[in-house]
Amino acid sequence: VSTQSTGKSLADRLVEAMAEHLHLEVRRDIWGYNAAESLSADQMHSIQYQGTRPAPGYPSLPDHGLKDVLWDILNVDTSIGCKLTDSYAMEPPPSVCGLYIAHPDSYYFNLGPVGRDQVVNYANRQGVSQLAAEQALDTVLGYEPDQQQ
Repeated sequence: VSTQSTGKSLADRLVEAMAEHLHLEVRRDIWGYNAAESLSADQMHSIQYQGTRPAPGYPSLPDHGLKDVLWDILNVDTSIGCKLTDSYAMEPPPSVCGLYIAHPDSYYFNLGPVGRDQVVNYANRQGVSQLAAEQALDTVLGYEPDQQQ
C-alpha cells in the first residue's frame, strides 16, 4: 500500500467523519430539535437520529447532475474552491456534498425502478432530453432505453 493511497483514504474518512459531526451539530445545536442527542456509534449507523443527509448519487437521489444546481445556488466554485468535473466528481477528491433534511418523518429510501413515463416527466421538468435523463437515472431505470432517440 502506497503512502499516497493511504493518505487519500485517510482524507476521505476524515471528510466523511466531519460531515457526520456537522450533521450532529446541526441536529443538536444549530436547529436545536434534539439538544440532548447522545447516540452510540451503533445507533448512528442504524440511523436512530432525526433527519436525513442524502446526497446526489445516493439511492434516493441518483442524479449526480443535481450537484450543478447546488453549485450554482451556493456559488461553491468561488466560495470554497471545490470544483465539479464533467462527470460530477468533486475536486479536491476528499469532498462531500449533501442536503440536511430535518423533518421528523424524513427517512432514507431507495428509488426505483423508474418507468419511462416518469423519466419523460423528469426530463421535461429538468429541461433536458429523455436520453440525458435516462443517462442520469441509469441505475434506477425500470426499462431498457431505446438505442435511438
